[in-house]
Amino acid sequence: MYFSKLIFTTSFFFLLGLSHLAAQDAQVNISGAVIDHEDNPLPFANVVLIDLQSQDLITGTITDEEGNFLLHPNSSKELQLKVSSIGHESFVSKGFYTGTSDRNFGQIKLNAELGALDAVEVRAARPDVLIQADKTVVNIEGTVMAEGNNALDVVGRSPGVYVDTDGNINLNGKSGVVVLLDDRQTYMSAEDLANFLRAMPADNIKSIEVINNPPAKYDAEGAAGVINLVLKKNTYNGINGNVHVGNQYNGANLPSIGGTVNFKRNKWTSNASLNYNHWGRLMELDLLRRFQLENGLSEFDQRARMKMLNKNLFFSGGTDYQINEKHSVGINIQASTQNGDEKGNSFTTITNPENDAINYINALNTTDFDNARLFGNLHYTGKLDTLGTKISADFDYSNMDASSLILLDNSYWENEEREEARLNKLRTGNAMVYSIYTVKTDFTKPIGENKTLELGLKGSWVKSDNLLEIDKSEEEGPFVPDGNSNHFIYKEKVMAAYASFKGPLGKKLEYQTGLRAEYANIEGNSITSNQVNTQQYINFFPSVYLQHKLNDNYQIVYNVNRRITRPHYRQLNPFVFYIDPLTTEEGNPNLKPQYANNFEMNHIYKGSYQIALTYSQTENAFGQILTQDEDSRTTLIQMRNLDRTQNLGLRATIPVAFADWYNTSNMLQFNGNSFQSQIGEDLLDVKQFSYMFRSQHNIILPKGFKVELVGIYRSPFQDGQIKINGMSWLDAGITKTFKDEKLSLTINGSDIFRTMKVRGGIDFYNINTDVRQYGSMQSVRFTLRWKFSQGEKFSVSQRSGSTEERNRL
Repeated sequence: MYFSKLIFTTSFFFLLGLSHLAAQDAQVNISGAVIDHEDNPLPFANVVLIDLQSQDLITGTITDEEGNFLLHPNSSKELQLKVSSIGHESFVSKGFYTGTSDRNFGQIKLNAELGALDAVEVRAARPDVLIQADKTVVNIEGTVMAEGNNALDVVGRSPGVYVDTDGNINLNGKSGVVVLLDDRQTYMSAEDLANFLRAMPADNIKSIEVINNPPAKYDAEGAAGVINLVLKKNTYNGINGNVHVGNQYNGANLPSIGGTVNFKRNKWTSNASLNYNHWGRLMELDLLRRFQLENGLSEFDQRARMKMLNKNLFFSGGTDYQINEKHSVGINIQASTQNGDEKGNSFTTITNPENDAINYINALNTTDFDNARLFGNLHYTGKLDTLGTKISADFDYSNMDASSLILLDNSYWENEEREEARLNKLRTGNAMVYSIYTVKTDFTKPIGENKTLELGLKGSWVKSDNLLEIDKSEEEGPFVPDGNSNHFIYKEKVMAAYASFKGPLGKKLEYQTGLRAEYANIEGNSITSNQVNTQQYINFFPSVYLQHKLNDNYQIVYNVNRRITRPHYRQLNPFVFYIDPLTTEEGNPNLKPQYANNFEMNHIYKGSYQIALTYSQTENAFGQILTQDEDSRTTLIQMRNLDRTQNLGLRATIPVAFADWYNTSNMLQFNGNSFQSQIGEDLLDVKQFSYMFRSQHNIILPKGFKVELVGIYRSPFQDGQIKINGMSWLDAGITKTFKDEKLSLTINGSDIFRTMKVRGGIDFYNINTDVRQYGSMQSVRFTLRWKFSQGEKFSVSQRSGSTEERNRL
């Protein structure tokens, strides 16, 4: 009954959308494309049609990211087209009549207006979220929240995105999200990705693209969707850049310092960025585990306090060379290091039903970790004709070397007899090296009017070598090897090809259909146990988009696709990893990929208002499963495949502009989820309803002040076995500019009221556990930034060369 009602609702809105298809009437189209003085597309330019005699506005729009525009005038008067963009000279056409024929202005070039930016004073809180047919774009460049925060912070504030205290990213209530850097996959585990994004300053990011159902040109990886981080490009001639220094306090002092320099002259465009920062947290974790034994109830009351400090160094640099007007080549390099330590103390009180004795366990946990990552990219982009035929090619190499050493120092005693405590130590060394080679090429060919063919090939080769060495010591004795040590080598080869075609279906309908084929060959080799597991499969991932533009302001987009999430190599490694004396984590070499079939219907009004209905069904969905051993009273954590999950969602985005200086962006999302799987002797069969509300307020005040507030509430929800209580939190920031906006001071506060606390529990089969966790999310941070420029007058331009082939890992 629960899902029947939700499916009925989906069907109702679906038919409501289709009902508009019958209401089409013939309209005249005015179209064209706007480019800058370097022949690059100019997005978000203003395009208006006016009455030539009265100069009254007839209709208007803005160009999309490719610089294209489309207008539907309904006027018999003599019209005039005007195109304008900040930093460029305007274009004004001669007068014309529309009659009954379409009119295409072709490419309209706007030349740079030298020196114009020096006189521009921005006095409006610009829109934060732009909703497009295939994605939602969150513009963070120049925002208060981008100053001083890291990339993971701002990702977690994007519509539909939730980042938990461990850095795991969920999109629209679903796991299996892939994070891209400039359209390039990272191939990192959730833990490694979280550490990498914490090392990257948010100021390096121009915008965040949330793509719920990516088309065929994107890798099929990511059953829940894709989050693409678009990094800043050099947009000025001459030399410019900035330097910053800051500090965050969340119980620990976390300094940061860094700088960026950009150089653009003639055919060369270069940039370099170097940043150093500390990231840390104080973690409070309370667990109450109940074990139902034959003779009564035993309780484990565990209180853990941990302190982590991570030191990050992040470098990014690149150079593009414009061979001529049609061809360019470039190179990009990224290098980062993270090292630090974590110290924890866990104290557990154990009650026993058979007697009045109370047992105690005190565990001291010390972890030292160090990893280094190197990424290199070579790319080529060619424009083969004036019609828009393009080809691009990329070669990427990534290498990561990570190691950690964990020492668990445990004491066990009964009642007040601590001086007679039994002692043991557990030492775990984990060394991992992986390398990735990727080659890809993409081809785009316009075919006729408003029709485009896209083709592409890609190959990726991944190798990971993971050595886990565990030693034990009893009663201060020597360390001896433990049988759970393991040497694991993982190899993955994925070959892919895709084809996509888009074109019109009448004057108001556009479609895009695509098919991606991927062949995967995976081998997991446990050297220690002489166990080899292989998987080979070829999969086809179709996608269909239908865009119905009812008028200039209102469109409905339907899309359907199929996606995959492959297990990460660490999840396939049959290791046994000791978290504490009571808890172990074990890999699963039999873990299968999860597949998701997705549907979305998106109502978009004026590019800002949105109501979207989504449905997805995931087979072999990943789920973190806990099992208990009643005899040893220990808990095992393992990633397993659930039989099936379903997600039905409704998402609404509503911006409200109270004044030129004050606007808000509000997002409300409802989710209906079901989980079903046989786990042990019991059936996990859960149906639940949850919602999340996000409200961001942008305020521009006199004298160079800008204020941003972000409030989020997430209702109670269930993730597999565990139920999480509702939570809310508020972030705020303020920026003051000085010296003609060359100097800025930003102060950010996170989780101001200390309410981002995780509370929940598991009550399934023989597991009855309560959880409480807080990760020192409450913090205050300041950032002082100085912007500099030198050389010729600056003019806005798009970066020459490839805009999507960057930063692979």
